[in-house]
Amino acid sequence: MGLYNKYVLPRFLNAACGTKPIIKQREKVVPACTGRVLEVGMGSGLNLSFYDPDKVDMVFGLEPAAEMVAQAKPLADEAPFPVEFIDLPGEEIPLEDNSVDTVLLTYTLCTIPGTLAAMQGMRRVLKPGGTLVFCEHGRAPDPAIRNWQDRLNGMWGRIAGGCNMNRDIPTLIEEGGFKITDMDTMYVPSTPRVLGYTYWGAAQIR
Repeated sequence: MGLYNKYVLPRFLNAACGTKPIIKQREKVVPACTGRVLEVGMGSGLNLSFYDPDKVDMVFGLEPAAEMVAQAKPLADEAPFPVEFIDLPGEEIPLEDNSVDTVLLTYTLCTIPGTLAAMQGMRRVLKPGGTLVFCEHGRAPDPAIRNWQDRLNGMWGRIAGGCNMNRDIPTLIEEGGFKITDMDTMYVPSTPRVLGYTYWGAAQIR
């Protein structure tokens, strides 16, 4: 691992994913989580303060980057519910079938290399009747913005730890075996449009 990935990238990602407009998006979706929660891509723990402790029993935080886990652990220690870290990527979820009530995705699908395997894994561990809660940035509806997303995506991915700015989020979710039951979209304010088109909502097993 290079010095950039070890020392610079975690701080860069934490800052990029913790801007005021992005935090407002997290505030919209995280309180919807209930019961046993699998948070895929916990990162530095930015979501932990937004869970409703009266509705959440525990959180499994899937996060393969040790540097991000190190930032999240102090926040997890202060959480009013148990937090168990799993240091594996999204394609490898070591939980039993039908074992969680909610799967949470926030600004995560953009970086997972094997999105289909990851989504199928989330479907496997989610209980029947459980909910996938998501908030993700991705492919914009405007042709001019999409063109710039495609042109800049490779360079951006090298800077931002494999983040893709042009992924079709609804298609990825549905190809993984889910049916989207509720979804809103918008360009997040004060964010470059190539990075700011956001999808958020809920889905259930199809």
